[in-house]
Amino acid sequence: MAGEHDLDELLSGMDPVHNPGRYVYCTLPGRVPAGLRPVVTVAEPEGVTFVVAQEEADALGLPYTYVAAWLTLRVHSALEAVGLTAAVATALADRGISCNVVAGFHHDHLFVPAHEADRALETLNSLAASRS
Repeated sequence: MAGEHDLDELLSGMDPVHNPGRYVYCTLPGRVPAGLRPVVTVAEPEGVTFVVAQEEADALGLPYTYVAAWLTLRVHSALEAVGLTAAVATALADRGISCNVVAGFHHDHLFVPAHEADRALETLNSLAASRS
């Protein structure tokens, strides 16, 4: 199934959801530890960055400084769609909410400060309603 390209359709159909739990960004010079279940993994020259449930990081004693809520935009966005990330990031920035965006094949995932999850959802729902 092809993803949506039209920005108005993407924004009006975002249907954001707050995934349960708290998530942290960790980095290690080598590989992700065996048994760990990251929701995001990025290989960088400096090492591997991964986003994992906070309780998993705590259980392994992994250091982190950023605790996030994980929001998913349930609209199926095309990877080559233009403007969704910019519109979402701008709306959140206007409310003073930082956002780290990860694109999956089917959906976009946002990691916002855990204490800002409710305000972020409110902001995204308001943005979607303004495009309906």
